[in-house]
Amino acid sequence: MMKKQLIMEKALELFAKHGFEATSVQQITEHCGISKGAFYLSFKSKDELILALIDHFMMQITSDIDYIVRNTKDDKELLYQFYYATFDSFHKHSDFAKILIKEQTQTFNQEFMLKMHYYNRLIQNIILSLLERLYGDEVKQTKFDLIYCIKGFMSTYSELFLFYNAPLDLDLLSKSLVEKTNLLARHTTIPFVSQELIQMIKQPLNEEVTKEQILKIIEQRIAEMDEPIEKESLILLKQQLLDPTLPRAIVKGLLENISNHPHCKWISYLLRCYFEF
Repeated sequence: MMKKQLIMEKALELFAKHGFEATSVQQITEHCGISKGAFYLSFKSKDELILALIDHFMMQITSDIDYIVRNTKDDKELLYQFYYATFDSFHKHSDFAKILIKEQTQTFNQEFMLKMHYYNRLIQNIILSLLERLYGDEVKQTKFDLIYCIKGFMSTYSELFLFYNAPLDLDLLSKSLVEKTNLLARHTTIPFVSQELIQMIKQPLNEEVTKEQILKIIEQRIAEMDEPIEKESLILLKQQLLDPTLPRAIVKGLLENISNHPHCKWISYLLRCYFEF
């Protein structure tokens, strides 16, 4: 296991018990069995470690639901698959999801808030594309309200199993939220959230990812990867970024090769956006 990954996993155990504020670097290093010097070789501070955990958690969820929305061909199944993937991802990362929901009620630095706004915008854009695909002009006036309704479903229903130990029946939950979303989409007539309001409250996406940044991430993953199929796919995708000569079908197949690997989900998401799949 890489040292950064070890620190993140062990720190998460402590954050789950004590929260961000009450957990010290000293406690983290003792729990990991490493020196403070080794910690600071991986992370400049505890805040940087927390931001890395947020990145990991939000990248997994964002890439999971983006993959579903882009690759579910049957419109009748799309909304169900979206909700299923969302809550399945929350469940897989429930330890950190609990911490994040609790800690967001406290005061965080601006970097934390900008990061959360960034991922919030990405998820809003995914939901918007889903709504436009499923309902088209039917929700032209209400689609931004619907985005907030769906985000509300995602947040409040996740709390049921994260904090109240309600049994998680993903199939029933997804079907129930599909019914509610369809009712709202087809019968809501009075919009509150307009496109003008969305533009007014938008935060700038300070973390727009450039081609050079994508190449850097790919190179890091290639260096870390042992699995031959994923590694070769990343090498070919890197070449495609530098010199786009492969047919789209081949590029799509290469993306499929890496999309389910836990360390490749984010780069898969970035490449899907870059190549417009």
